Amino acid sequence: MIYDLIDLAAHKVIRDPHLQSILSQSAGPLALALLEIGNLAPALLVADRCAKAAGVRIIGIESADSAAQCIKLIGSPGDVREAGEIGLALGRQMGTTAELVVMAAPTEATQALATQPPAFNPLLGIYDSRVPREDHMNNSDAIGLLETQGLVAALHATDEMLKGAAVSLVGKEKIGAAYVTIVIRGDVAAVKSAIDSGKQTVERLGGKLIMADVIARPHPELAALLPK
Repeated sequence: MIYDLIDLAAHKVIRDPHLQSILSQSAGPLALALLEIGNLAPALLVADRCAKAAGVRIIGIESADSAAQCIKLIGSPGDVREAGEIGLALGRQMGTTAELVVMAAPTEATQALATQPPAFNPLLGIYDSRVPREDHMNNSDAIGLLETQGLVAALHATDEMLKGAAVSLVGKEKIGAAYVTIVIRGDVAAVKSAIDSGKQTVERLGGKLIMADVIARPHPELAALLPK
């Protein structure tokens, strides 16, 4: 579903340093889109497509300690709507849950809620959101995403991927409910080969595969969310 909240108060200054740089380059009011996608790997693919589709910036991807991942986009009202609708369509095309809210002029209080720094969850041992980072990966590399529900199959598949192709491990991301996403990087051919191998390993072990996919050239906005 798409919701419009168009009667909100006028845009005010955002104090977050990342967003402050966006505001300084903006010639007009900015809109905020909240695009909720089921599971992390699909959310990363959708975020990449949104950034490539229109001139929007990714504030971050926040988890609610469940499969649902909220992609937060900022930009001009037209660009935000275009990017959000393209992301919404891709999410549904992939068969995952997808909902979109577009706020044409979010209040300062709403901005503050949307831009809070990541909070650590000691029970799960994870942070609740992924935000732009200074020490991030190079977007010239392709990235591979392998998401499972269950750790055993994910780690076994990771070992097979690293042994079978010239790829590097970016990290292991958890979002709760036993969902694990393995992120690798390298040249496109190597990443595709590794992800195919990882997918086969998960299926051979009888693990629950959520998604296995490759982003050949991630947008800088997405690469900024991932470590080197």
